[in-house]
Amino acid sequence: MTVRTTRRAFLSAATMMAAALAATACGSPQDTATGGGDSAAPVKVGLVYSQSGALASYGKQYIEGFKAGLDFATKGTGKVGDRKIELTEVDDAGDPAKAVSAAKDLIGKGTKIIAGSTASGVALQVAPIAAQNKVLFISGPAATDAVTGANKYTFRSGRQSYQDVVTAKSFIGDPAGKKVVVFAQDGAFGDANEAAVKAVIGSAGATVTSVRAPASATEFTPFASQIKAAKPDLLFVAWAGTTAPAMWQTLDQQGVLSSTTVVTGLDIRASWPTFGAAGAKISFLSHYFDGASDTEASKALKATVNTIDLFHPDGFAAAQMVVRAAQEGGDDVDKMVTALEGWSFDGVKGKMTIRAADHALLQPMFQAKLTGSGTAFTATAQKSLTGDETAPPAVAMKG
Repeated sequence: MTVRTTRRAFLSAATMMAAALAATACGSPQDTATGGGDSAAPVKVGLVYSQSGALASYGKQYIEGFKAGLDFATKGTGKVGDRKIELTEVDDAGDPAKAVSAAKDLIGKGTKIIAGSTASGVALQVAPIAAQNKVLFISGPAATDAVTGANKYTFRSGRQSYQDVVTAKSFIGDPAGKKVVVFAQDGAFGDANEAAVKAVIGSAGATVTSVRAPASATEFTPFASQIKAAKPDLLFVAWAGTTAPAMWQTLDQQGVLSSTTVVTGLDIRASWPTFGAAGAKISFLSHYFDGASDTEASKALKATVNTIDLFHPDGFAAAQMVVRAAQEGGDDVDKMVTALEGWSFDGVKGKMTIRAADHALLQPMFQAKLTGSGTAFTATAQKSLTGDETAPPAVAMKG
C-alpha cells in the first residue's frame, strides 16, 4: 500500500457569504460560507483510488482532476477559511480489501472525509465503512448504480450506469415498438449491460434481445450474421478486452455498422484507436471528452491538464464537493451531509445537482461522434442531455 501525503498552503482568498445561502443554490463551492471547526487544525481528506492495477489510468485522471478542482474551488488557496486541506493519497490497486483497510486506517487517524473509489467493487465495500463510522464518503469513477442510495454518508462525484444507458436510448427517440439487440461477452459484464438495457430501454416499450459471445472468441463473423438477421433499430455493444479491434473490424466488414444505429460507450482517449476504421461509423454515448462543454470549470481544468479525458471531471467534482462539505460542515459530518444534499453547482460538465433523496448526481451526458482515424480521432458532441433528462429513478436510502 503506497501512501503519499500532500500539504498545500497558500495565502487565503476565501470570501465569506451569508450563512443563510440556500443549500440548493446553484454556484461554485468557493462562494459558500466557511463552516466551524478547529481553525488551527487541517481538514484531513483521504483519497483512496487506483494508483496501480488495471484501472491505474482512470485513477491518474481522477487525481489530476481532483487537484485542479481543489485549486478552483478554493481560489488557489488550498484552504477552507484558515484551515489547510491536507490530502493523504492511498493506492488501493483496485482491491476492495486494500481499500477497506486504507479507509479504516485513515478514519482511525481522524480523517472524516474519504474520496476516491475508481472501481465499483471498491466503492461498494467502502460505503458501509463510511456509514458504520459516520464519515463522509464521495465515490469517484465507480459507475455501479448501487452506490446511489447506499447510505446517508455516501455520495458520488461521477455518473452511474443508468445514465449511460438512458443516453444510449436517446439515439432512437421513442423506443416503443423498436427492436434493440445487445451484443456483449458472456459473463458478469455482459449480464449487467443486458439487464440495464432491458430495464431502461425495454421498459420504455422496446423489444430487447441479445447476441452473446464467449469471452475467448476471436472469430466474430457468426455473431455479425446473427445481428444482421435480427434487423435491430439499435445495436448496443458492450465489449471489453483485447479482442475489441477484431470485433469492430468484423462488424464493419459484415455491414452491421451501415445497416443500423450502433451505440457504445466512449472510453478514455487511449482506447480510441481500437475502433479502427469503424470509429467514424459508431454513435457514442459519452460521460465526457475534451471539448464536450465550455464551462468555467472546464476551462480551469483544461488549463491544468491540457487535454481533458473521461475521468478528470469526476475528480474535479469530488474536490468541489469536499470544499463545500468542509466549508458548511466544519468537523460535523452530519452537517456536511446536509450541506451536500440538494446542492447544485457548476462543474466541468455543466450544472450538477445532488439529489437529496438518494444522493444521485444529476448531470449532463453527451452523444458523440468520432472523426478521423486511429490516434488522430477527434470527438465532437452531437447532442447534450440535461441532468433531468438522464436522471435515474429515485431509490430508497438503504442506511
